[in-house]
Amino acid sequence: MVQISWLRAAVLVLCILPALVDARIRHYKFDVVATNVTKLCSTKPLVTVNGQFPGPTLYAREGDTVLVRVINHVKYNVTVHWHGIRQLRTGWNDGPAYITQCPIPPKQSFVYNFTLTGQRGTLLWHAHILWLRASVHGAIVILPKLGVPYPFPKPDKEEVVILGEWWKSDVEAVVDQSTKLGLPPNISDSHTINGHTGPLASCPSLQDGYRLQVESGKTYLLRIINAALNEELFVKVAGHNLTIVEVDAIYTKPFKTDTILIAPGQTTNALLTADKNPGTYLITVSPFMDIPIPVDNRTTTATVHYRNSSLTTTALTTIKPPLQNDTSIATSFLDSIRSLNSKQYPALVPQTVDHSLFFTIGVGVNPCPSCINGSHIVGAINNVSFVMPTVALLQAHYYNISGVYTTDFPGAPLSSYNYSGPGPKNLQTMNGTRLYRLPYNSTVQIVLQDTGVISPESHPIHLHGFNFFAVGKGLGNYNPASDPAKFNLVDPIERNTIGVPTGGWLAIRFRADNPGVWFMHCHFEVHTTWGLKMAFIVENGNGSDESILPPPKDLPKC
Repeated sequence: MVQISWLRAAVLVLCILPALVDARIRHYKFDVVATNVTKLCSTKPLVTVNGQFPGPTLYAREGDTVLVRVINHVKYNVTVHWHGIRQLRTGWNDGPAYITQCPIPPKQSFVYNFTLTGQRGTLLWHAHILWLRASVHGAIVILPKLGVPYPFPKPDKEEVVILGEWWKSDVEAVVDQSTKLGLPPNISDSHTINGHTGPLASCPSLQDGYRLQVESGKTYLLRIINAALNEELFVKVAGHNLTIVEVDAIYTKPFKTDTILIAPGQTTNALLTADKNPGTYLITVSPFMDIPIPVDNRTTTATVHYRNSSLTTTALTTIKPPLQNDTSIATSFLDSIRSLNSKQYPALVPQTVDHSLFFTIGVGVNPCPSCINGSHIVGAINNVSFVMPTVALLQAHYYNISGVYTTDFPGAPLSSYNYSGPGPKNLQTMNGTRLYRLPYNSTVQIVLQDTGVISPESHPIHLHGFNFFAVGKGLGNYNPASDPAKFNLVDPIERNTIGVPTGGWLAIRFRADNPGVWFMHCHFEVHTTWGLKMAFIVENGNGSDESILPPPKDLPKC
């Protein structure tokens, strides 16, 4: 984790003080400031948390209540999203700006208050407004309840490994420029591993990068998080296999692999055993993109360093990263992930479906008189490009404020075409703040169909407020007559973020047992900015235990 020098410029500081009021309540203070990340060899200040890039790790146990006071000292509005935390009936604390809360203005604060119910594992927190999550992000480690062991061999030590992206320029300036031009933003200048860019020629002090210190014969649990904005990433460790035991805070059937694929917003827990000859072994992080779209194609590196070896005398064991478009490696890894589905941790897959939805996802082109080409790229779900409101949707729903949104989001495309083909001639999308309403405790199936309107592309889709089961996937167009027969309704993986295959489809199922307003969007930040997002309203059930809790008294106002 890179330490940062403070600047006087105002920024977001998340100052975490791990004081315990009792065994079940954890208090944290997230303060805020503009900081210069000296180890990035950059003179550009970043919005950071606690002067650290990435930010500090939030530790708690299953069943704990967590209170985090976020104080905003920067010029930007700020929110923090606790990515993957279910937020049962506490949607006010979920964090996406203008969806569940109005943002925290400069010089103001807000206390996030939520309970970790039925969850344990690795998740992440990050800013959920503008592109601030480029530097405002960190890990959430939820330990099992006291006395409850992991369902895999206990590791000797645990390490948080956060992958990210870094721009030499101000990220918000990059986004503003692309918006004015109507073109995609510039790609990042480097990937990062725990805040280190690796051996960049322009920054000789970083030649060693991040170093994972290990001892021969011991096993390490690597809590790997992809906090990058726009890229799926391959991870490899030279000479070592990794045993996957958890993804997105869900235990998996353990399996060995030499390559991990992890999309933005996803987490993967892997066991690494230091069973090789003492020495230094390269870790590589490189992008996966199976179509010719520009990405940051640099490979960032770190090292596994055996403590009983010397960096000056021991040769470095290297390894080549996968090819950027190696779909076979990506598919093999993803197909190996299954829920543990044990007696203690069952996979409660909905066997019947109350709401069957079909969502096309992709990009389009809309008129833009002020843009350089007279048009700009937009993202869309079922041809609807989401328009962000100026009043938080949950607030509008709770207080019955009219005119903020409609509940007519289409449950299927309004017109049919060859979704995985060239697409329709008219590339324009509809604009609107349109939501889909779900009764409490109803079961939902969504088939997410990638489209080739401009170009097919994998989309890591994140659903707030719920985990879901990935029951089926395939290439080409989804066939409702034959494809459901191949669904896995026994032990599919349960996640909160998952990639829709390039030029293909993915079917997910979940139970709508969490009342509130819940965001669903692509976790490529560029696509979210373009409008590839929507939201569900889940109605209250019967009684107070199945209803949204009242809003906090210090909830920010728009």
